[in-house]
Amino acid sequence: MTHYQLFATTPKAMEDILAKEILALGGDKVQQKLAGVAFQGDLALAYKACLWLRTASRVLLLLGSFEVKSQQDLYDGVQRIDWSQHLNPDDSLAVSFSSKNNSAINNTHFGALKVKDAIVDQMRAKSGTRPNVDTEYPSIRINVYLHNDTAQLSLDLSGESLHRRSYRDVNIAAPIKENLAAAILLRAGWPEIAKRGGSLLDPMCGSGTLLIEGALIAGDIAPGLRRDYFGFLGWKQHDDTLWQSLLVEARNRREIGMNQLPVIAGFDQDRHTVTAALHHIENAGLAGKIHVEKRDIVDASAAVSWAQGLIVCNPPYGERLGDEEQTAALYRQFGEVMKQRFIGWQAAIIIGDPELGFRLGIRSQKPVTLFNGALECKLLRLTIEDKAFFEPKAKSQQERVENISRRAQAEQSDSQAEMFGNRLQKNLKKLSKWIKQNEIHCYRLYDADLPEYAVAVDVYHGDNTWVNVQEYEAPKSIDPAKANQRLAGALREIARVLQIPAEQVFLKIRRKQKNTDQYEKLADSRHFHTVEEDGCKFWVNFEDYLDTGLFLDHRPVRLLIQQHASGKRFLNLFAYTGSATVHAVIGGAISSVTVDMSNTYLDWAKRNFELNGIGGDHKLVRADCVQWLAEQARSKQKPQFDLIFLDPPTFSNSKKMDELFDVQRDHVQLIRNAAALLASGGILYFSTNFRRFKMDEEALTDLVVADISAKTIPEDFKRDSKIHFCWRIVRS
Repeated sequence: MTHYQLFATTPKAMEDILAKEILALGGDKVQQKLAGVAFQGDLALAYKACLWLRTASRVLLLLGSFEVKSQQDLYDGVQRIDWSQHLNPDDSLAVSFSSKNNSAINNTHFGALKVKDAIVDQMRAKSGTRPNVDTEYPSIRINVYLHNDTAQLSLDLSGESLHRRSYRDVNIAAPIKENLAAAILLRAGWPEIAKRGGSLLDPMCGSGTLLIEGALIAGDIAPGLRRDYFGFLGWKQHDDTLWQSLLVEARNRREIGMNQLPVIAGFDQDRHTVTAALHHIENAGLAGKIHVEKRDIVDASAAVSWAQGLIVCNPPYGERLGDEEQTAALYRQFGEVMKQRFIGWQAAIIIGDPELGFRLGIRSQKPVTLFNGALECKLLRLTIEDKAFFEPKAKSQQERVENISRRAQAEQSDSQAEMFGNRLQKNLKKLSKWIKQNEIHCYRLYDADLPEYAVAVDVYHGDNTWVNVQEYEAPKSIDPAKANQRLAGALREIARVLQIPAEQVFLKIRRKQKNTDQYEKLADSRHFHTVEEDGCKFWVNFEDYLDTGLFLDHRPVRLLIQQHASGKRFLNLFAYTGSATVHAVIGGAISSVTVDMSNTYLDWAKRNFELNGIGGDHKLVRADCVQWLAEQARSKQKPQFDLIFLDPPTFSNSKKMDELFDVQRDHVQLIRNAAALLASGGILYFSTNFRRFKMDEEALTDLVVADISAKTIPEDFKRDSKIHFCWRIVRS
């Protein structure tokens, strides 16, 4: 019996889970590697790996290994394999190529072409006929990995990623892949809980991935059972009799397991998402076995008949400097619901920022690192019991602002505050030439340069000078009284260095958080002031809202739009106060559509238009941008735009939106819908302030996506290169 060298790939940090799966299948000489597991076994084991592994991405069968120091070495090494043993001349093939550590060939496209040439040249020389290339469903898929001048040449038995179980509708975005969902459940001990008859509940279930994977695990159902394509099916050495016997065994196990499923249920606040989840459940052959209903997180509860079990959840996460009302509120609500209604249950929650875990008010085990795509996340595992509960601290922000402002005016300066003042003067001197040359009227003067003074200081020049000061959240090790003293000292020094009255310095208490809270109203002074930027005029407000009405870090992006807008049709999405539209119109845009869901900010945008004398074909539209974009993209008569600016919030659960929004989860569909409105030759600029954002370029291969973030970070924000990310996107 032939034994093969095999390698199963998996996302980073899931190698140990995959290794246990392989050992359970009977794998021999199992060795964990980075992002994968090497093992040995016969053909039956290789087939079982493709059929049963829940956390694997691909299963590779090693055909050969050789040294590569040149293009010719790669070509010759591939030709040493007798390809007539693996495919017929009239079959099809596809090649994937990757390399690392400054290997001889770094261009993956060129490497794949060289491998393909070596195979087809050999086949043509032997038979006079060459196989075709089929990137979708080839007869065989070849994988070449070049590392430190050693190439590993393998047959990809999986054919396409094993996370595709054939139940998810490809047109519906999902926050996590199926193999990550399985890893979360396995790490959380769901197999043991299910064996005891425990229930599984996802109170924010989205499109149902965690629920379905939970049912597959509990029901002893092979995750690959419903797939109709594997990479070995067209392989010349494929043993169909063996494969069919394994399928029969898997179907028998499924039939038994389906009758032993515990309670599995999910809730979601959006009816469209619930419909998608039910659609996926039916596709997975689990209709009637998983209960899903429309229910908000505050109403989540278990039925009396449900046994205690596991709550599993992938709630939204994001990251932006600002107040924490929306995101923190969601997590606090979730924590309270678990404390009040799920005593005795276990919980497994994957989050993007460990700080969010404290908002739950329930102590967890040591967090486990996992990766959602390229994004590093933490899996919290909780036991919901009284001794694990604690109360997250909450403070009155406005009261702190007033106390610190009074203190700033009452106390004398100190040596530490003078050190802060010296840094302000140094920064002002450094930026003065740039400010003068570029006619900058609004800029960031200071951005947490000194660890003792964790604030951002923005200066606005109009018919007067105003300063907007934003406090970053201090570490828990800092005494709050000391932090207040330093902040008061900073306010005094700002007024002294810039030679302005104290009442022209405005303080905002902000915390590191995960949404855009520029929509959160703080006061009702209605004191507006005008400032100028690149020939455009804007109203700004320093008292009523967390943000002033003009995001200073987007200054280069707005100028870029202005420079490319002449004669163009412009679309501004999540438009806030319409500043990008003003730049586009001043730059010569012949028409524009400005979309936002806030009446307050559309009124603000209207005032900005009037301030700049903008009229004519420039429309303001009040709508949920996500829904509006989706509707326009589906329309038979799509509006066409030559220039689009898409700057969504990191996270929103606003009551004005039809469904909860998370930019990391939802950006692919959002970009696709926006790109559908691009005219020929049109440009889409996509920007986000999510500091841990990872663009899923693999899901946007039909678009040309160029990262222009570095070019859009202005001189006054160079200390904070992650203030935002920006991409230029065109149709391929």
